[in-house]
Amino acid sequence: MGRALMQTTLFALFLTLVTSSPNKDDWDIYSFHINSTVTSRYATTVITSRVANRMNESKEVEFQVQIPKNAFISKFRMFMDGQVYDGVVKTKEQAQQQYTAAVSRGQSAGLVSSVGRTLEEFKTSVTVAAHKKVTFELTYEELLKRRHGKYELQIHARPMQPVSDFKVDVYIDEKAGISFLEVKGGLSTKALANAITKTLTDKQAWVYFYPTESQQKTCDSCGEQGMNGDLVIVYDVNRDISVGDIKTSGGYFVHHFAPSSLPRITKNVVFVIDQSGSMHGRKIQQTRTALIHILNDLNEDDFFGLITFDGNIFHWKRELVQATKTNVNSAKTFAQNIPASGYTDINAAVLEGARILKAHPREGSASILILLTDGDPTSGERNLETIQSNVQKAIAGKFPLYCLGFGFDVNFEFLEKMSLQNNGVARRIYEDSDADLQLKGFYEEVATPLLTNVTMMYTGGTNLTQTHFTQYYNGSEIVVAGQITDNDIETFTPEVIAISGTGSVRFSDTNPTVESTDTVSDSRLQRVWAYLTVKQLLDKALQLSGPEKDRMREEALKLSLKYSFVTSLTSMVVTKPEGENSDVLHKPKEGQVQPNPVATSRISGQMQPNPVATSRNSGSSARAGSDGRRGKKQKNQARAHYDDSYILRYSAGPVHKITYDWIDGEMRVYSSSDWIGGHIRTYPSSDITAGPASPHGTVATVPVLHRFLIKTEDQSLPLCFDVPGDTRLKLLHHPSEELSVIGLLDSPPNTGFKLIVIHLKNSQVVELCPDGLIKQQVQGVMHYTGQNLVSTDITAIGRDKEFDVAIGDTRMVVLIHEVDGNKFLWPVLRQKPLDNNIDGILVLKPAVYEELQQSPSTKLKIRDQEIGVTRSSAVDYSISAAPTLDCWFMSAESALQRRLDDFTVAKF
Repeated sequence: MGRALMQTTLFALFLTLVTSSPNKDDWDIYSFHINSTVTSRYATTVITSRVANRMNESKEVEFQVQIPKNAFISKFRMFMDGQVYDGVVKTKEQAQQQYTAAVSRGQSAGLVSSVGRTLEEFKTSVTVAAHKKVTFELTYEELLKRRHGKYELQIHARPMQPVSDFKVDVYIDEKAGISFLEVKGGLSTKALANAITKTLTDKQAWVYFYPTESQQKTCDSCGEQGMNGDLVIVYDVNRDISVGDIKTSGGYFVHHFAPSSLPRITKNVVFVIDQSGSMHGRKIQQTRTALIHILNDLNEDDFFGLITFDGNIFHWKRELVQATKTNVNSAKTFAQNIPASGYTDINAAVLEGARILKAHPREGSASILILLTDGDPTSGERNLETIQSNVQKAIAGKFPLYCLGFGFDVNFEFLEKMSLQNNGVARRIYEDSDADLQLKGFYEEVATPLLTNVTMMYTGGTNLTQTHFTQYYNGSEIVVAGQITDNDIETFTPEVIAISGTGSVRFSDTNPTVESTDTVSDSRLQRVWAYLTVKQLLDKALQLSGPEKDRMREEALKLSLKYSFVTSLTSMVVTKPEGENSDVLHKPKEGQVQPNPVATSRISGQMQPNPVATSRNSGSSARAGSDGRRGKKQKNQARAHYDDSYILRYSAGPVHKITYDWIDGEMRVYSSSDWIGGHIRTYPSSDITAGPASPHGTVATVPVLHRFLIKTEDQSLPLCFDVPGDTRLKLLHHPSEELSVIGLLDSPPNTGFKLIVIHLKNSQVVELCPDGLIKQQVQGVMHYTGQNLVSTDITAIGRDKEFDVAIGDTRMVVLIHEVDGNKFLWPVLRQKPLDNNIDGILVLKPAVYEELQQSPSTKLKIRDQEIGVTRSSAVDYSISAAPTLDCWFMSAESALQRRLDDFTVAKF
């Protein structure tokens, strides 16, 4: 059965100019970055846009941001003329007073302008002086929802002009493990696919999207105004049938519960379909199409009912029937002929649907009532509160009610309240060409119930978010957060009780895996708790009235202010330079469309130290096994001997004190007090040169080595190999463009490059240095250009920890790392040239191999060649965080399938 995808949308920014349309060359959105970090399904997105006013007069620039409806803005800042202007979250009333005062003085103030299908739009503006710059920075937060086994991070890019420095960086950290990751969307196809790079490890993933200016104009949905499309990162995490994934930090916990491999519960479903006159035309046609698809997806052991209504009720059958082929075909014929005319009696229709479900209870099944309507009640009972009360009494908590509101004529708040009162949700169906797919997609989310009457219990937990759930559906996820009483993790015990297809079931572990993340972040889990609590308090307030409603709103308001969330109860007041009006940003209601208050026109590696023991001189009582892992020793190895008589010198470098073993004629180095990246390294005796004795022992000289990775496209281990230090590596050679990139490895071991040299047309040479400086040689004369270089052939922008280099259709980031005070460079290709006639370390194809055996030694098959390997590790310096990856270690020739000399050059 097909399954709908959850879309969590990270929408980009676009700027507009509040004035008559200027020449686009007068304005420059010269930098546009979207940085999203997802940790345990909680996404924090920072969007930064930098604009330069190239006009000879001050101009007002309007900043617009579109964010997911489920997200809360938590920070907004403007940087201008060395000053920082912060947005302040206030109560709606305080912000409204400020707004009203500005309007009474005849001044404009920014407000929400519109709401789309999956986004809300916020805006503000600021006056930028002639030839000055402004930076806008907005942060929003959202807990990703899982739907049909997938999370989606959707990035809509529409900067309104090609941007020379456009970047999307996504980092995902899931301690449960990432089961798969894909990059989809309109911006991942054709030429733009070449601008995407990704790295996936067991628990982390990085996705980069760095299109060049020319690419931003040539994709399917691109033009002279730049990109207008989506980049979608789809992933899921590993999960099992235990109590779930629980994390604790700073006295808070978050519990993700999504058991798999459970038997499906048969369902009873009744569809209540509006066929009133307002459904005439495309609406009713799309509803028929969706219904036929849904009926086809019913399982034969399901039972179902179908009624339509206008001012009257029309039954296909007056009772539930089994989804046999004959019954399904009959229902499809009925659906195909649903007319559209008459009034709208929602009250009678929903009560009849509830009656049908209640009249035929089935032990061990799950019942669902689904209403589709496009308008307000115009016949029968018309009082909305009375209808809600009648429906709540009729359902009596026995099954959920899901309300689908078709279009914008419907009173969505009425449907939302009625759904929440009956343990369901409301969803708007947008009048568009894909409305039938929206309808089918929603049904697929609830098509496969796995558990009913789910109760989450926490001994030692307090201030809990929602803990009872009527049903749990396949591919979804239950999330509960709370506080741990007295922060006592030892007494904190989770337990889940529910009803499955085979009867009552209990999920509990005698020793549950409760992972503490205190070393990572003390506030993130607390913010997840606050986010969920505010959401659920607002939902409760919608259902209630009187003092109880006020109490829920008050609690939600306090948390919104404490955590600086822009919610339906708060607004953000945007402070500006003296003499300018402060703007007020509101969060709108679903379906609310406000007129634009201001007329606008657009402008556009190395190895990681393994936890091994050191010799008696290092003061450790533990002993390392010969495989380099604490407390383990491989069989059939000669006994390791510790000795104090050697210290190492790396190729005439400084002397380093070490701990080592002699094993089968090889020196295996375990640690060093001052060796950069100290970790296990094996040197054949032929590579060790004994030098003169010193007070500490004999000085032995060994080669400087640097470790490189060749990654795979799946989650199998990458390959790794060593390259001697002081080697000049051919990183990229692009003959047709007369482009060559060469890197000189540094002399300290286990680092990177001390110089990157770029050769361009017309004998131009550009050098990138670890101190962040760029040098340019033209006609044999070297110039120091500082941190930025812009010419017709190359754009190189230097920042605190990286260079961003664009040369034609090639885009490269050179990261600046620092280890033990030593800075070095590491190049990463973000945009591969389209020409196939290219070569170099940076354009190596992903590793493809077959693992043949693991005992007594591991062998890999690469291109029909069997290669003996050892499991090792390496630091991935192609990522700014420099994670340590396990890898299969082999010789450079075996990994490259070519001689290493093919990738080296004698001189620059």
